[in-house]
Amino acid sequence: MTETYKESRWSLDDLFPGHESAEMKAAFEEMETKVTKFETFRDKLKADMDFEDFMDIIQEMEANTRKMTRIGQFASLWTTEDTQDQEALAFQARVQQFSAELQNRTIFFSLWWKEMDDNEAERLMKLSGEYEYWLEEMRHFKPHTLSELEEKVINIKDVTGASALQTLFSSITNRYVYKVEVNGEVKELTYDQLDPLIQGPDPDLRAAAYQERFRIFEEDAPILGQMYQTLVRDWRNENVDMRNYSSPIGVRNLANDIPDEVVDTLLDVSEKNAPLFQRFFKMKAKWLGVEKIRRYDVYAPVATSDKKYSYDEAVKMVQAAFEEFDPNIAKLSQRVYDDKRIDSEVRKGKQGGAFCSSGDPALTPWVQMNYNGSVTSVSTLAHELGHAVHAMLAEHHNVFTYHSSLPLAETASTFGEMLLIDSMLAEEQDEDVRRDILFGQMDRNYATIMRQIFFAMFEREAHDMIHAGASVDELSDAYLENLQKQFGDSLEISDEFRWEWVSIPHFYYVPFYVYAYSFGQLLVLALYKQYKDDGEAFKPRYIEILSAGGSKSPVDILSNAGIDIRSADFWQGGFDVLEGMIEKLEAIPVK
Repeated sequence: MTETYKESRWSLDDLFPGHESAEMKAAFEEMETKVTKFETFRDKLKADMDFEDFMDIIQEMEANTRKMTRIGQFASLWTTEDTQDQEALAFQARVQQFSAELQNRTIFFSLWWKEMDDNEAERLMKLSGEYEYWLEEMRHFKPHTLSELEEKVINIKDVTGASALQTLFSSITNRYVYKVEVNGEVKELTYDQLDPLIQGPDPDLRAAAYQERFRIFEEDAPILGQMYQTLVRDWRNENVDMRNYSSPIGVRNLANDIPDEVVDTLLDVSEKNAPLFQRFFKMKAKWLGVEKIRRYDVYAPVATSDKKYSYDEAVKMVQAAFEEFDPNIAKLSQRVYDDKRIDSEVRKGKQGGAFCSSGDPALTPWVQMNYNGSVTSVSTLAHELGHAVHAMLAEHHNVFTYHSSLPLAETASTFGEMLLIDSMLAEEQDEDVRRDILFGQMDRNYATIMRQIFFAMFEREAHDMIHAGASVDELSDAYLENLQKQFGDSLEISDEFRWEWVSIPHFYYVPFYVYAYSFGQLLVLALYKQYKDDGEAFKPRYIEILSAGGSKSPVDILSNAGIDIRSADFWQGGFDVLEGMIEKLEAIPVK
C-alpha cells in the first residue's frame, strides 16, 4: 500500500456539481415530471389488479426514490460541511419542502397498499421477489396510518416543525467555541477537539474540558431544553395520540421491525449488568492511583502513552486489519478513498462527530470524520468504514431493501473496530500502548453499551415526564439520578453532568435510536466469539448477515445465523464476554 493518505474534504460531484448547477435544476424538473406521471397511477389501483401493472408502479416508485434520495443527500452532506453556511441551510430547507410536497402527491399508493385485503396483498407480495419484505413491512404500519389528508398535513408540518427545530439545534450547537487553557495558552476548540483532552492523561485538563463543554450547554439549556420538550411533545402528539402507538419507544421498535419484548429484554438484562462496568471503574481507579475516579476520568488512559497516529498511518492500519480478515472487505473500504467519499478534516463550523451516509445503492457511501490522531479516532475510522462496507455489500438490493434496520446497522461498524483492535495489539510492542488499547476497548464497550442503555432509559422517562409537564430543571435532576443509578458507588459525579442530556444529538434527531448501539455491540461480541471459535467457517455467515441489508426482518436475518434475540441468555452472553475481558485486565499487575 504505497499511496499516502492525507486529510481532505469529500467530493459531492457524483451527486451534483453544485446546488445551482444545470444538473440540479434538471433533477428538480425531472422529479416534477416523474411525480406528475406517477399521479396518473391512482386510477389504476384496484384490489385485483394485474401483477405486471403493479410492478410497473413499484419500479417507477423506486426510480423516483433514487433520484430524490440523491437530491436530499447532496443537501444534507453539503450542510454538514459547514453548518453555518446560510446558502447550504437555505437549500436544505428548500429540498425538505420540495420532498414533502412530492411525498404528499404520491402518498396515495402506500395508503392504498396498507388498506388492501390480506389475501390480495399476499398474492402480489409472493410474486414481487426482492420487494416482498418491503411491501410486507409497509403493511405493519396499517394500524397506525391516518387518512390521506392527515398524512399530508403531517408531512408539511414536519418541514417547518420538527425538521426545522433539528436544523436549528445543529446550527446553534455547531457554532459553539470552547476555551480551555492548555500548557499556559487558552485555546479555542470545537466540540470534537475537546475529546483528546477528555480522553487524555492530564486529570486537570479532563476536568476543565468537561466543565467547559457543559458550561456552554448550561448557558443555552433553557433554549435547547425547550426545543427538546417541543420535539418530544410533537413525537407523542403524532404517534401516541394520533397514530395509537402503545408508547413513544414503540414507534422506533416498529420502524426497526424489532418486537417490543426484545427491546424490553435487552434493556432489562443490560440494567442488571450495570455492576459489571462499576467493577471495571473501581479497577480503573487502582490503575490511576486514586481511591475513586470521577466522572471526568471514565475515559482516562491508564498508561502515560500519548501516542498519536498520522492520518496516513490510521488509514493503512484499518485497511490492513480489513485485508487480513477478508480482502474483499478491504477492497470495498478502499472505494471510499478512491471515489473521494471521505471528509476527514477538523474545521470550525463543520458538524461534529462522525457518520456514514448511504443513499442510492448505485453510489459509494460518504464518510465524515473529525480526525485527531488518537487511538479512539483511528477506531472511529474503522467504525465508519465498517458502515460503508455494510452498505456496499448490500448494494445489490433495491433502494427500499438496501439499508439494514438500525439495530443491525451497527454490526459491521463495531466488528470493524474489533478487527482493528486485534490487529493493533498484534503489532504493538510498547506495553503502555498495549495496556492503553486494552483499557480503551473496555472504555468503548462502556460508551457503546451501558451508556447508550441508560440514555434509552432516560429517554423513556423524559418522554413520560414531559407529557406530565416536567421543566428543564426537573429533566436535569432526572438525568443526574440516571447517572447515579448507572454508576452506583464506583465514581464521583459532578453536578455539571446534569446538563449532559441537553448535548446529545440523537435525542433531538432520532428518538430512541440509542439502544441500537447497545444491540449492535452485544450482537458483535457474540459474533466475534463465533469468529474466534470457528475461524474461516464463520466468515460466510457474517457476510450473509451484512449482504442481507434490509431485505428481511432482523429476527429472520439473525435466526439464519443461529442467533435468538428473544432470549435473555443471548444478551447475557454478550456481558459474559465482557466479564472475561475485565478478568483479563484484573489479572495484570497494577503498576
